[in-house]
Amino acid sequence: MVPFRFLVSALALMLAGPSVVAAEQYALLNYESKPDQPVRREGIAIMNIEPDSSDFGKILMEIPLPSDLVAHHIFFNRDKSKAYITALGKSILHVVDLTKFPYQLRAIAVPDCQMGEDLVVSEDNKTWFLTCMGSSNVIMGDAVKDQPVKTISAAGSDAFILYPHGIAIHNGIDRILITSTVKPDLSEAGDTVTVIEASTGTVLSTHRVTSKPAPAKTAPVEVMFAPNANPPVVHITNMLEGTLWAGVWDPKTKTFSFNQIDDFGPREQGMPLEMMYNKKGDRLFVTTAKPGFVNLYDNSDPKHPKFLKAIATAGGAHHTVLSPDERYLFVQNSFLNLEGMSDGSITVIDLKNDQVVGSIDTLKSAGFNPNCIMPLPNHFQKPTMRAMMH
Repeated sequence: MVPFRFLVSALALMLAGPSVVAAEQYALLNYESKPDQPVRREGIAIMNIEPDSSDFGKILMEIPLPSDLVAHHIFFNRDKSKAYITALGKSILHVVDLTKFPYQLRAIAVPDCQMGEDLVVSEDNKTWFLTCMGSSNVIMGDAVKDQPVKTISAAGSDAFILYPHGIAIHNGIDRILITSTVKPDLSEAGDTVTVIEASTGTVLSTHRVTSKPAPAKTAPVEVMFAPNANPPVVHITNMLEGTLWAGVWDPKTKTFSFNQIDDFGPREQGMPLEMMYNKKGDRLFVTTAKPGFVNLYDNSDPKHPKFLKAIATAGGAHHTVLSPDERYLFVQNSFLNLEGMSDGSITVIDLKNDQVVGSIDTLKSAGFNPNCIMPLPNHFQKPTMRAMMH
């Protein structure tokens, strides 16, 4: 990797011209060593991902992480002043104050959480919810003080939380949806989503998202609310079944109805994982890890997204990032270091022509797999980059 001192010098040259700074785009990537490396390492990299930049693909700085943390995903709060990093290896959630440089990680102990997966923050920016796949519960936390305040569990009831992974929140209808994915040792898989009352953390109901007889072991993994949908609509990726589902909110009954909206099997794709929307909400992007594709949909009608095109990326296609002008889509290709699904590259797609125009192999070439990619918020880029010069 490029030495930090060299990058500071490079940044000084970059920042000499304001017009150059405005053109840059940076991303946060947490990474871990590939399985064949002699020494295991983990960290967070800040990388230049602007295709037109002379520093495209360069790592500007790194934040080291404990080698046994198994950092998983990065999430932002509502105003993007904080970043949260979940962990599979320890009962710890890390938070980073993005308004203060240099960035420093603060560990939040979450003893009731084994295998912290996904996190969402309420629309008022005051509460976060963390799914814990290994302990089959959800941690409700104070997003101002950043400390856990309640453990949500429904063991033994008709409505249950089993192997929770994906999570989505809509405070307008006071609902949270949780997916039931897989047991940590992969011996069992779920086929449901659970509905929770957001204001109280009360578990309300559990619903199957498969047409197969139980136990279907479809492993719904991610759930997201489509932007601007009225009534609200969620989309759900069934990881092991290889399907895409929708949940439509009924304002009269205050319940969701679920139905399948796409099947990746006929396109010879498996392991659908992450979803992302453009700002307007009329485009939906869904990744499949095996062998590695991103699927583009017209989401003008969120109840019935229309499949447009599948673009091949690389093994383990997982998280995605859009450029600010929505010209480029960046696809991070690595899923849990699994064989055949951990290429380690970042595919760059030009959405003007729906074609792959490049690949960022910086981490891959150094023996690492990126586990997540998130855009560094624009309103922190300029002051942060200037701070790096001093």
